[in-house]
Amino acid sequence: MFAAIVRHGDYHQLPGVPSAHQPFPLNEAGVAQAVAGGQALAALLRQNGWDLDPEIDCSQMQRAWQTAGLIAGELARVGVDTARIGCFDALAERGVGAAANLTVEQIEAVIRQDDRYPDPPPGWKSNSHYRLPLQGAESLLDAGARVAAHLESRLAGAAGGEGRRLKLFVGHGAAFRHAAFHLGVLTLDEVAALSMFHGQPVVLERLERGRWRHVAGEWKRRRRGDRALD
Repeated sequence: MFAAIVRHGDYHQLPGVPSAHQPFPLNEAGVAQAVAGGQALAALLRQNGWDLDPEIDCSQMQRAWQTAGLIAGELARVGVDTARIGCFDALAERGVGAAANLTVEQIEAVIRQDDRYPDPPPGWKSNSHYRLPLQGAESLLDAGARVAAHLESRLAGAAGGEGRRLKLFVGHGAAFRHAAFHLGVLTLDEVAALSMFHGQPVVLERLERGRWRHVAGEWKRRRRGDRALD
């Protein structure tokens, strides 16, 4: 069994807002990235002889659902059919809970005004372990564990039959990278140093005894100044 994980295309994102639970659609560049991702996935299926599982899993965010639909359209154009797209809370990016869709400055001001909590540490947005002390908030590692559990469960449910089967998951870069850590594919240092290209598949193979490995697709090397949460 193989899992193709795809980061959604670029979208109409609020500036200065670390929450990835923004409900906005893909922008023009994001549409093009999703189409290119469908073409790349079709090529991987053809080159490796993989059979595509007919259900695509994506997060509830509009940009992920749109990306999944555009990829499915490109696959259909070359004769690869997908039955349906399913949306799952489990594939969401790290949630900041009650601070959803506030700016960084607003979040830090809220916490400074609450005498129960210390100030967030410098670089808190990209700190894999840090969880905002607000109702419903997660750490990046929390989000990765949630996504990893979804991948494990869905691939176990799709196993069986003949051939080499690949299942497509469309979601969010940071949650996918931290899921890769929990699956033993990346170290935390690699998680911090890498990102994901919009729309481009990274393929992981699920091996025996719960082991995983990276088999196709490229991680994006993060440059200084890149957004920490994607």
